[in-house]
Amino acid sequence: MNHKNFIKSRLYGFKYAIKGAWILLKREQSIQAQTFVAVVVCIAGFYFDITPTEWMFQLFAIGLVLSIEGVNTAIEEIANFVHPDFHNKIGLIKDISAGAVFFAAMIAVSIAVIIYTPYISELLL
Repeated sequence: MNHKNFIKSRLYGFKYAIKGAWILLKREQSIQAQTFVAVVVCIAGFYFDITPTEWMFQLFAIGLVLSIEGVNTAIEEIANFVHPDFHNKIGLIKDISAGAVFFAAMIAVSIAVIIYTPYISELLL
C-alpha cells in the first residue's frame, strides 16, 4: 500500500466529512437547535468549572446527539429519495430513526441533570 495515497484518501474523507457537517448545520433546524444547546451547556461548563470527567460525559452526550441526528437526517433523505410520496413503511422507518434521536437526547438530558444539579443547588443556597 502506498503511504502517500493512504494519507491523501484520508484527507479527502475529512474534506467530505466537514462538508457534510456544514450542510447539516446550514440546512437542518434540529441540528442548529441542538448545536445552540451544546454551546449553552459548554458555556455553563466553563462557568461552573466542571471536572474533566464531567467534561468527558458532557462532550460524549453532545457528540452522541449530534451524530444520531445526522444519521437520522441521512435516513430521512434516503427514504424521501426512494419513495417521495407517503408510504406507511417509509413513515415507520422515519419514526424509528427519530426514536433513536429521542433516546440519545434523553441520555444527554440525564447527563446534564446529573452534572449540573449539584452546581445549581450550591448556587441557590
